[in-house]
Amino acid sequence: MLLICYPRCTTCKKAEKFLNDIGIHFEYRDIKTDNPDYQELKSWIEKSALPLKRWFNTSGIPYRELNLKEKLKDMSDDEKIRLLATNGMLVKRPLLISDDFVLVGFREEEWKSRLG
Repeated sequence: MLLICYPRCTTCKKAEKFLNDIGIHFEYRDIKTDNPDYQELKSWIEKSALPLKRWFNTSGIPYRELNLKEKLKDMSDDEKIRLLATNGMLVKRPLLISDDFVLVGFREEEWKSRLG
């Protein structure tokens, strides 16, 4: 499994601790220095079956600075994915990528049910 996080994010730290505590082995990737590219994001978004809106870090500074709350309304899904691929800080985190599923954001109960 691949865990994509931002090292200074407290939610990411909780997710990492959770995985370690239950003995799940994972590869760690820093989203700021190794941002997912367009093809990765496109495939993960499809696999997650989540609305594209859930993939945006709406509490992040870049989201607010770019006024994305308003701009996203007029963008196609392809444009949104391309935008996410430009800056890892726009992407909701942590991401847990497996062969069978993708989890976006850390909700302990959801992660327990998927991994337990």
